[in-house]
Formats: sequence, C-alpha cells, structure tokens
Amino acid sequence: MESIRIRLAGETVTVTLEAGEAARAFRALLPLTLTLKDHNGTEKIGDLPRRLSVQREPLGADPEPGDIAYYAPWGNLAIYYEDFEYSRGLVRLGRLSRIPDAFRQAGPVKVTIEAVR
Repeated sequence: MESIRIRLAGETVTVTLEAGEAARAFRALLPLTLTLKDHNGTEKIGDLPRRLSVQREPLGADPEPGDIAYYAPWGNLAIYYEDFEYSRGLVRLGRLSRIPDAFRQAGPVKVTIEAVR
C-alpha cells in the first residue's frame, strides 16, 4: 500500500492509501492544497478539483475516526475525526496515522496533501 502525507498547522500526518481505483485517482491529483471545513461535527470536508472514478468500488462505507474518504454524490474529500454511520456513495481512500488536533476544532483548516518521496 502506498503512503501520502497531509501537512497542516506545523504538523505532518501520514496516510496509508487503499488499493482501489478511487485511491489511485486521488493520488494522481496530488499535490493539493485544500481548505477543509467542518461538517456534522464528525468530519472535515473539501472540494476536489475533479471527480474520482468509483468503478469497482463498494457502494458505500461505514467510516471510523481517522478514515479519509471520497463522497461521490458531492465529489468531495472527507476526513473523519469522529465515528459516523454507513453512508451510501462513500468510498474509503485510506487511513491517517493519527488525527491532528486541528481537525477536532471548529472552523476551516488549510491542508497540503502530497506524495511521500
């Protein structure tokens, strides 16, 4: 499995990517700088520059804290810092090595997502 990293507020977090088509398509978008906003008190979300292919991916996922996912109906990235229920259209892209404190705070967070060299 391939790793990428997320840099924010002086912190760096490693993400282990899944082996699926959506994760490969996400990796191909990097590097990205996004402003993630809070959603539902469970996740930070941000718009991607283009939609990812979800062919051959499960129809949905039950995200856990630390999951990074793609929500196909909206075309956005979601990084979960709290548990959430099964969501149709959600594709798990990978898992964070740890959840940064900045994700648990209200308000937007600017992140840079890049390949590990």
